[in-house]
Amino acid sequence: MDILDLIGRREELFVQDIASHEAELTSLVQQSSFLILGGAGSIGQEVVKQIFRRSPQRLHVVDISENNMVELVRDVRSSLGYIPGDFQTLALDSGSPEFEAFLATQNSYDYVLNLSALKHVRSEKDPFTLMRLVNVNIFNTDTSLQQAIRMGAKKYFCVSTDKAANPVNMMGASKRIMEMFLMRRSLEIPVSTARFANVAFSDGSLLHGFNQRIMKRQPLSAPQDVKRYFVTPEESGELCLLSCLLGENRDIFFPKLSERLHLITFAEIAVKYLEQRGYTPFLCSTEDEARERVTELSVQGKWPCYFFDSDTTGEKDFEEFFMADEHLDLQRFQSIGIVKNEALFDPALLDLFVEKIALLKKRGMWTKEEMVQLFTVMIPEFGHKETGKYLDGRM
Repeated sequence: MDILDLIGRREELFVQDIASHEAELTSLVQQSSFLILGGAGSIGQEVVKQIFRRSPQRLHVVDISENNMVELVRDVRSSLGYIPGDFQTLALDSGSPEFEAFLATQNSYDYVLNLSALKHVRSEKDPFTLMRLVNVNIFNTDTSLQQAIRMGAKKYFCVSTDKAANPVNMMGASKRIMEMFLMRRSLEIPVSTARFANVAFSDGSLLHGFNQRIMKRQPLSAPQDVKRYFVTPEESGELCLLSCLLGENRDIFFPKLSERLHLITFAEIAVKYLEQRGYTPFLCSTEDEARERVTELSVQGKWPCYFFDSDTTGEKDFEEFFMADEHLDLQRFQSIGIVKNEALFDPALLDLFVEKIALLKKRGMWTKEEMVQLFTVMIPEFGHKETGKYLDGRM
């Protein structure tokens, strides 16, 4: 599968930036120890491999998913082999007493990287998953920041999202609020982050779903009016590595827009995907037609597709990496821009957010409307796009 061709590119984004800084990156990794939280997710695995191949002194990876962690180890051993340094993986919840007990047995890490997140727009479909999104994306990030500060780490890195720029959904807004908490902790520890595009074929993504649909002999379904930027899994790891090791305090790295990075619709990718697999896309007018005709069409070298106009909550027509009032550095790297931040935050507003969420939890019940209202207090320009329809109602 040629991922670059699928996402409408011929070249990788960060080749020159990695090459220009390779000596510095390798030197920093070889003399440092790393703790990676959420390291068995799609982005986390790529970051682990970027660090592992440069031979760190210590690399400890924590993730709640036991199965993904097993696959990570198999992948690393099968592709990169072994390193002299201490490489360990632990199937732990980073917010658990077991994780705290593990930390108590370790010396300080130089770098703490948090790659754990709830990343789906569909997470706001019910108030309970939405509260977990707040816990994971905001509070767990702040907790791991405090842990990094206590252990005397040199640097903290975590992932934001392009959806944090002018957010229209709760996932993006949660990451924007997370960035506010980062600014407060940046007075105690250097922090950096990255906003980047959809990672092609990451777990749970629509493109990853294409693989599942073909394997299960099911039709492809995709919005035809939603445009997204895409990076490859390897590029996601490279951007995180560059931001973590070379980013200054409060920097937000993002892929610089160029002729190599452009918006493309999911429907366009679906067509290219099927053509790479030797199938001719066959457009169906309904989900029922697409489901019913898989067997008939596949033996003819065709594959049923249902493309539709998006009408679900939180979908933005296009994504962006920065906001109009953010100060940018577009000179330091060839293919990477940087949002340069001052330590600007409202401590009373952050405390209010913590207090209000705690009150909702104590009450034992909350509504999505209450949480949207609180998010709007935090982000007055938050343009939440509520349609009453969610992706779980789509094929």
